[in-house]
Amino acid sequence: MHCTECGNPSLVEGELIHSDGDKTKFSPTGDPKLKRTLGMGGRPVRAYGCPRCGRLQFSVEFNEEDLKKYQSFEGEQQRSAVEQEGND
Repeated sequence: MHCTECGNPSLVEGELIHSDGDKTKFSPTGDPKLKRTLGMGGRPVRAYGCPRCGRLQFSVEFNEEDLKKYQSFEGEQQRSAVEQEGND
């Protein structure tokens, strides 16, 4: 993994931790609100800091079930802003 800002290949891996000691988690939109409220079902978040420019990047640890669910889409997908700009 490289820094998306300056291209530095030497990133420092870490965790985001709240002042109360809890780790930050990612909850996809559509997860049951009760699960999010109770702090259940979130996906771990990894953080990477660039010692050269100070940029902080994040990644989410998806499980096998998530990969199956989110890699298959139903219906027409929206075009990205880049695709839309290229066709206008």
